[in-house]
Amino acid sequence: MVFYASVTENNEIVQKAKEEFRNGIVIPRERIEDYIQEADAILIGPGMVRAEGEFQISNFKFQISNLEDVNKIENEGLQTRALTKYLLKKYPHKKWVIDAGALQMMDPEWLEPLKGNVILTPHPQEFERVFGKEFQISNFKFQISNIAEEIAKKYNCTLLLKGEKDIVCTSDRCVEISGGNAGMTKGGTGDVLAGLVAALACKNELFLAATAGSYINKKAGEAIFEKVGYYFNSSDLVNEI
Repeated sequence: MVFYASVTENNEIVQKAKEEFRNGIVIPRERIEDYIQEADAILIGPGMVRAEGEFQISNFKFQISNLEDVNKIENEGLQTRALTKYLLKKYPHKKWVIDAGALQMMDPEWLEPLKGNVILTPHPQEFERVFGKEFQISNFKFQISNIAEEIAKKYNCTLLLKGEKDIVCTSDRCVEISGGNAGMTKGGTGDVLAGLVAALACKNELFLAATAGSYINKKAGEAIFEKVGYYFNSSDLVNEI
């Protein structure tokens, strides 16, 4: 069962789409916490807006004690940051998959209380945005697998770094998954992978969920390429999976 929550406009769109599938519930943001408490894994980030301006973000001091405080924030990017921090801090015992907007707006230090119950799914640009300050940028481009391993160890997380070869690392192991094609760089396909990984994380340990998700996603991309070449979208990829 999927619980979906977004801003009102998106909820209305998904509610309409639900006429074609019934294994999900669209919930208003003010009820997110009710459903988080019963969820096996939570994916946060796809479709969420990021704020621009490093100074503005670093000086964001809004006091957050509940979801009403989050919803009072007018800037959508800063609202993303506040919501992500609030939920991660309040529910550290849950399994989390952090992607896209939430990933780009978080601070790495927020991962510590989660004690390993988290998968990050960045592409290289998102990875550099979140963690790049910890390394020389010149080294970043040539030692990506080493850096991924160090980050996974330092923050006790499962890291799925997307690319031509996906790199999946935890604090004690790393694997590379080859495959896929350029058609899988289109908008929305990364969200498919994040959703797949979150689904697998519900009933599996996180390294397996991230590794299997990457492998299945790439194999589905290869299979659909054999049928239509690069001319497929994220919905086609979902159907192939």
